[in-house]
Amino acid sequence: MTGTLSRRALIGTGLGAGAAVLTAAGGGTAGAAPQRPAAARHRAQAFLAAAMDAYPEHGTIRLAQSYTDQAGLFSTAFTYDNALTILALLASRSGDGTSRATVLGDALLYAQANDPDHDDGRLRQAYNVGPYTFYDGSPQPDGFVRADGKANVGWQFGFTGTAVGDMAWAGIALAALARCTGERRFLAGAVRIGEWIDRVGRTDEPLGGFKFGVDGANAKLPFTSTEHNTDLVGLFGQLARLTGDRVWRERRAVAREFVARMWEPDGGFFYTGTNDGVTINTSPIPEDTQTWTHLALNTPGYSRSLHWAARELAVLDSADRPNSTVPAGQSYAGVTFSSASLLANEDAPIASGQPKPDRNGVWFEGTAHLALALRDRRAAGDEKRARSLLASIERAQELLGVGQTLGSRPVAAGSGVVSASSPLDTGFGFGYYPYRHTGATAWYLLAATGTNPLRA
Repeated sequence: MTGTLSRRALIGTGLGAGAAVLTAAGGGTAGAAPQRPAAARHRAQAFLAAAMDAYPEHGTIRLAQSYTDQAGLFSTAFTYDNALTILALLASRSGDGTSRATVLGDALLYAQANDPDHDDGRLRQAYNVGPYTFYDGSPQPDGFVRADGKANVGWQFGFTGTAVGDMAWAGIALAALARCTGERRFLAGAVRIGEWIDRVGRTDEPLGGFKFGVDGANAKLPFTSTEHNTDLVGLFGQLARLTGDRVWRERRAVAREFVARMWEPDGGFFYTGTNDGVTINTSPIPEDTQTWTHLALNTPGYSRSLHWAARELAVLDSADRPNSTVPAGQSYAGVTFSSASLLANEDAPIASGQPKPDRNGVWFEGTAHLALALRDRRAAGDEKRARSLLASIERAQELLGVGQTLGSRPVAAGSGVVSASSPLDTGFGFGYYPYRHTGATAWYLLAATGTNPLRA
């Protein structure tokens, strides 16, 4: 793997280590009328609520299951996905949305205060939120809160490490709750997260910035990610405003300087980061480092990164594509995960036991990133392109992922956005698949409501 380890990859114990398409985004859909935007948003919100309520008999302290059961991750609740769910619920500006966001925020605080092994403000990559029997036959009987009162860390899949990016998004979500509710406990939790990141992640390596985090054995990981440091620009900036403490401005500057060093002026894009703190990785080039940088920095000199993502990562997925799982008569346009996704080996599985990838698979989370960034930039034609991308996501919510379940309960028809239109190889050692996903659904809602979580 030539790129920096992604935040979305496993960090458990033992890990050492074009524009023309946009104008027609969404393609065609035979025999179905598109969802009206208001109805699509309502159904997306309903999916997030269902993901929260999948295990009602296992207590009121809970997180949302990240993927439908068909993904094979059982009741796994990723910290990143739950942070996004909080932000999307708050963006609904409804009493129920704020109440549900508060429940999830309190669950993150519970995990912070009741880690099985640490008392330093960290959160883990993921947690279990309901019972299941693992593939080896071993039972997992608890909900989010174990019988001993500790948070139920997702050790079965190795989701035991702590990534700076996950922590940053959790901090951003808690900061948003502090602003919306006025409750100081949420700001205190966000500050604990920021302090952990500074204590564990800061480095004096030549390229600077904040390092990746730790694995499940608490060993520091050597990578430094553009994405993570972009997240920190957002988190530290918000902590500076909420606390009035100038130390957060200094920390924001450290993260921002790293991001600036990743800029490639000739190509108009940001590189993914570094594996050793000295050498910049030049491949693969991911989508989120192009769009999130705009959302966090809003620097006109970097706005070409949105053109790069819209042009170089544009895909159109349809049923006649090799390895596509899109039903006949449908097509979806958007962007893929990275430059490597476009070069994936379509003759081999993404990973052992997984399907072969479709090079034109649409990553709907990233498509929502781009739609939001375009709406935020507001250049000529941006809103029209963003609405076209949103229409593609809304069609996907209506028509893809049929018959899926959460906690063995059927998901309401047309609710919840799948993570990808077809199996998609990210180029970072893992894939995305057509399973309904809280993260993709939350990013759709943020884009649809024009809510920029990185520059609140």
